Amino acid sequence: MTAFPASNLITTAVFVVCLLTMAFGACLAVTSTRLIHSVCGLATCCFGVAGLYYFLHSPFLALMEILIYVGAVCVTIVFAVMLAEPEEPPRTEKSGSTVAWGGLALLIVIAIFCGLVWLGCRTNWPAPGDLLNDGSVAILGRALLTTYSMAFELISLALLVAILGALAIARAGRTRPEAPESRLQAVVHPILDARPATQPAPVAAINHG
Repeated sequence: MTAFPASNLITTAVFVVCLLTMAFGACLAVTSTRLIHSVCGLATCCFGVAGLYYFLHSPFLALMEILIYVGAVCVTIVFAVMLAEPEEPPRTEKSGSTVAWGGLALLIVIAIFCGLVWLGCRTNWPAPGDLLNDGSVAILGRALLTTYSMAFELISLALLVAILGALAIARAGRTRPEAPESRLQAVVHPILDARPATQPAPVAAINHG
């Protein structure tokens, strides 16, 4: 059976696309000033990570990356943004300090990345050992329903509690907290409106009469 033409080139191109997708999503999530754009960047980054998991022969982890992180975590963040205050508080930090700390963090990340690249290229890594299983979905499903059934049920219970908590928070709606002055006015105005229309005559007028 002949191989597909340019299969290695296509595989390399898909791998590079996954890397670029992950890098673009990470940069968008970090540099964006709007929360919705940051969440979209996080979801894009998770899609790229799922592609890398697939290249590591872990289709189950790639699917869980999409279902859990994109379909659950990012959606939860979007609901949290919707239930938050409609107006974001003004930024108090100075731009100079932000640029300085950002530059320092960037230098540290570049140094760590260069160190890892040097370590990966100069180290004689041992050959991988024999795999006990192929990591297929069937084997993982059998393990979850037999050996790790208790952990699987506890995770389901934790997710159920999280959903009930989110519903309890969402019932209150997205309303602004009332200021103390408005609450005082809401109490005083009905009392003032309930006063009788006819006012008693002044004391000076009564004495004059």
